[in-house]
Amino acid sequence: MNNIGEMKNKTILFLQGPMGGFFKRLDHQFSQEGALTYKIGFNAGDSFFSAKNNYIPYRGTKKSWGNYIHNFLLENSIDKIFLFGDCRFYQRVAIEKSKKLNIEIFVFEEGYIRPDFITLERYGVNDFSHVPRDRKFYDLLDISQFKEKKIYNVNTNYYRIGWSAAIYYILASLFWFRYPHYEHHRKLNFVTEAFYATRNAVRKYKYKFTERKLLAKILEQYKNNYYFVPLQTYDDFQVKEHSSFFSMESFIEIVMRSFANFAPAETQLVIKHHPMDRGRKDYTEWIKRLSAELEIEDRVISMHDLHLPSCLKNTIGTITINSTVGTSSLYHHAPTLVLGNAIYDIEGLTCQNMSLDKFWKEYKVPEEELFKKFRGYLIENTQLNGSFYGRFPDELRRLPKEKP
Repeated sequence: MNNIGEMKNKTILFLQGPMGGFFKRLDHQFSQEGALTYKIGFNAGDSFFSAKNNYIPYRGTKKSWGNYIHNFLLENSIDKIFLFGDCRFYQRVAIEKSKKLNIEIFVFEEGYIRPDFITLERYGVNDFSHVPRDRKFYDLLDISQFKEKKIYNVNTNYYRIGWSAAIYYILASLFWFRYPHYEHHRKLNFVTEAFYATRNAVRKYKYKFTERKLLAKILEQYKNNYYFVPLQTYDDFQVKEHSSFFSMESFIEIVMRSFANFAPAETQLVIKHHPMDRGRKDYTEWIKRLSAELEIEDRVISMHDLHLPSCLKNTIGTITINSTVGTSSLYHHAPTLVLGNAIYDIEGLTCQNMSLDKFWKEYKVPEEELFKKFRGYLIENTQLNGSFYGRFPDELRRLPKEKP
């Protein structure tokens, strides 16, 4: 993918990027290509991970943000705006204003296809994406145009993720008074975040011990005889904005009650916690209580850190709200039911328009050629082989390398 156009003589605005130095590096890259760049930040964490020569702090209220960003875009003749995510308040308003001014909008997000890709789309991602969802579009595609490209291991540095998050939250929390009106999508309290990080590390090693034999047990006793339910993070914008569920608990309960009433009696239900919630949420005891109420204690398995591809390869089918795990499920030819809005919820791929109650017995396997076309189109048009915390995407490293 390389549809961001020329940068020479263009004026570029960056808003919040992923925590860390990815946007700072991209800023430097575009500047080298001849662009004039600006970065607007909303807290001291944003400031720390930005270049100092073009950083502009926004210290106004949310109410004033719309007028501020509209005027900024006009006064500085912005040609393109780059941001991370499209559901946070400041990003959504900036996108709205940019559209009215015919400014090109580019949105980064975690990869639709993981672990070796990140997402970059025009105008929006996930349910705001312009990726076609009509199977007729893909039926007409020539699959040969999507030649297999070399995919590099992106070498994501998980220590860098941890330190980037720690620095960001510490600075944003300590210097909150410099941005008194800013409202983060999570609480900016570094003590709380430190507690979650510590508990995350403790639980990670705990699960290595407590779950060390669980996958082998599942594959030995229940191979191809269980349904798989990957949970999403408790505060996932995908759930908040692109589904009718108000909490992960509500999703779990609906799935479990349907399973108890309509799934074949000999089948199992495997529920996997999201790794990013490891330090924040544990639904295990709640799942146990609900299992007892529904009298399916011996049919429900709650787990945390088991190998995802192995879980998907051996399942009867996957039920998700709109997790990117759904794309991985289709990759492993597993029948997949989407209960929210997702770009891969396409006739012939998922069990589209099928009720949860019917899915347990009437699931349909995804069409292999259709998925290859969809995946090829997705990679070609929305994915960059790289990481926010590892290998920088070649598609963004566009200057000739200096000769030694």
